[in-house]
Amino acid sequence: MEKRTFTKEQKLAIIKEASEQGVSAVLAKHGIYPATYYSWKRKFEQMGEDGLRHGMTPAHLKEIRRLEKENQLLKKLLAEKELEGHLKDELLKKKYAWARKKK
Repeated sequence: MEKRTFTKEQKLAIIKEASEQGVSAVLAKHGIYPATYYSWKRKFEQMGEDGLRHGMTPAHLKEIRRLEKENQLLKKLLAEKELEGHLKDELLKKKYAWARKKK
């Protein structure tokens, strides 16, 4: 049997259809194993629509969020460091303006 992949929208539609028309009928219609359906349903209940993206687990989402927070912190630190360096340069230019005039 050929492996098929479903988009997030298709998975949502199948979950909704199964809740309305019954699980076994919908699974037979789409040719999906019950384990696959219940895995999708569990991921959707736990993580919402993001959980239906390929390979997403709660631990993976938590790691992504942690890395995003760390990235924001590093960007902020870099901006502060750049600003500090710029201010130091400006102060040095003002303090030693007489040295530049002699050249």
